[in-house]
Amino acid sequence: MGVSAAIYGCEGPVLTAAERAFFAEARPWGFILFRRNVESPEQVLRLTEALRDAVGRPAPVLVDQEGGRVQRLGPPHWPKYPPGEAYLKAANDPFTARELARLGGRLMAHDLKAVGIDIDCAPVLDVPTPGAHDIIGDRAYARDPATVAQLGRSVAEGLMAGGVLPVIKHMPGQGRAFADSHKELPTVEASLDELEAWDFAPFRSLSDMPIGMTAHIVFTAVDRKRPATQSRKTIRLIRERLGFGGLLLSDDLCMNALSGTLTERAEKSLKAGCDLVIHWTGDLKEMVEVAEGVGKLKGGAARRAEAALSRIVRAPEPLDVDEARGRFDAFLSGRLTAAKGPDVGEAQA
Repeated sequence: MGVSAAIYGCEGPVLTAAERAFFAEARPWGFILFRRNVESPEQVLRLTEALRDAVGRPAPVLVDQEGGRVQRLGPPHWPKYPPGEAYLKAANDPFTARELARLGGRLMAHDLKAVGIDIDCAPVLDVPTPGAHDIIGDRAYARDPATVAQLGRSVAEGLMAGGVLPVIKHMPGQGRAFADSHKELPTVEASLDELEAWDFAPFRSLSDMPIGMTAHIVFTAVDRKRPATQSRKTIRLIRERLGFGGLLLSDDLCMNALSGTLTERAEKSLKAGCDLVIHWTGDLKEMVEVAEGVGKLKGGAARRAEAALSRIVRAPEPLDVDEARGRFDAFLSGRLTAAKGPDVGEAQA
């Protein structure tokens, strides 16, 4: 029996009987956890095991663990990680920043792997422009495409070395948006030349990554009507112009940037070229609606999913955790400041 082209959340820290029955029938490709699902390392491990048991296979489990405002596993049981911009600020030079970013990714992978999570929805490759909405803000590694690409790759490589797959987001770029897609649909009217030189550049540089996530943003230079998630033209650009051949996930279907029923949102996203859709709320009624718009994962999407999972290293790079964490903290000591911008909270980031 095949799996469906969906990733679902669950309501709380323990899987309910109703959720277990739904997952057994719907057979989603994977699951995603949020703060509401997290209490302690032992509890999270039990939950990830229960989710996999519900579908009878080692299904992927995802989480948003960037650091800063977007960190689902945090104190007191897990270390607090810095926002993306902290790496460059803490380092004396770009080379040191890259080493620090890779170390941060490697440490996060250690934390996630220990509780059964094998995909992290990071790094953020968006490059903010002056005046843009601060939903990205300090989540960005830098304010120029080249440095964002360098530090994003370092974080991604650190994650992969620890046995966790990275997800580059938000394709093809959210740094120019003047609205928060959790609340409304942003429209970007920059020319294709401007987008190529700025927004698209980091994604092109990391087109070899295993997984990407789309942005719920209209790029009028590509498609005047549809957000990237639901635009065949924009997804074709991601595939052909940016050269991304990996597994492509939608951002969360519940975000207000999308319109229509959840069934329609799922159908439009998959029809446009997303390989998988994400629904995060854990609301069972909503998941049933999404399932009505989701078919089996097959064809090129199934091949890309298999190829992505094949890149999980089975023996993570050796790590002296105490030494590495001490070195990491020493770099950042006294240099972390309060997060800038809105708390992304439980929304899919």
